[in-house]
Amino acid sequence: MTNRELDAAGITDPALRDAYSRCRSLNARHGKTYFLATRLLPVERRPAVHALYGFARWADDIVDSLAAPLDTGSRSRDLADLQSDLERGLLDRKKCTDPVVLALADTAQRYDIDHRHFSDFMTSMRSDLHVTDYPTLDDLQTYMHGSAAVIGLQMLPVLGTVVPREEAAPSAAALGVAFQMTNFLRDVGEDLDRGRVYLPADLLQVHGVDREFLLWSRKTGRSDPRIVEALRAFEHLTRAVYREAVRGLAMLDPVSRPCIRTAFVLYGGILDAIAEDGYAVLHRRSAVPRPRRAAVALDGLMRVMAARATSRAGTGPFAVRAQDRLRSEQRESTSQAQKEIA
Repeated sequence: MTNRELDAAGITDPALRDAYSRCRSLNARHGKTYFLATRLLPVERRPAVHALYGFARWADDIVDSLAAPLDTGSRSRDLADLQSDLERGLLDRKKCTDPVVLALADTAQRYDIDHRHFSDFMTSMRSDLHVTDYPTLDDLQTYMHGSAAVIGLQMLPVLGTVVPREEAAPSAAALGVAFQMTNFLRDVGEDLDRGRVYLPADLLQVHGVDREFLLWSRKTGRSDPRIVEALRAFEHLTRAVYREAVRGLAMLDPVSRPCIRTAFVLYGGILDAIAEDGYAVLHRRSAVPRPRRAAVALDGLMRVMAARATSRAGTGPFAVRAQDRLRSEQRESTSQAQKEIA
């Protein structure tokens, strides 16, 4: 499948093909939910998505890996080296030394992605080396602009839109934030092991919770109603961001919608799994059951087939009827996604 994707995208240079293949492997290994959704994109657009997410995972691994020694100095140097390579590569990809950066630089050029999105991302990655908590939701949102919102904005040129890009941008940014807030809730325990608390302190305090209380729960394996209520409150905040983001589904290129809708539903399903698991995120990771993942993926595949059939219909009365069916499916898709995240 990798060669088919690269051939369809017109990527022929051997070094570039190797670079994109490495990004695809990173995406497959680290981002199982989004990797599944990416398979629903037109084949020629997938390498660009792998490059964007592969780079994000590469930087995140430098900052967060629990396998490597928690040496802030070495992580800082590695991140600085990555940023230097990124800056050189965005100006001239021939100067890249890292294959992941090479694929990213090529994607940025092909899709005319604003370089500010990458610099904002790196700013948030650097902050993870020394910021260990967030006093308020506003503080967290500042961090998430660079760590999550810009990912949605980077993706937008690849996905394509049926409205001016700037009109779709707020929803794309919101979806990136919704996905990350979902990860924050799912990974509360793992983040504590890294010395970080992403849930805002002011939200925790309302429920009588602080870092030490969370650490107590993590270490003892015991829960407390106050912790459950704090986690539930963050879940409600996250669902509100999903409701903000869902408006953007209809703004995307029809052939891209099934991919993003699938990711939307699967990530929202993580919130459902967390709630059904009693908000036990300090003790274990909640996940969407495999039968549910398969059902959502199959639904996405059917929507892909419908969108492509409409695209091939051309013009004339058959095309009009196909477009009417697509618009009806689009309204149903958005409505159903809203219900699933409610």
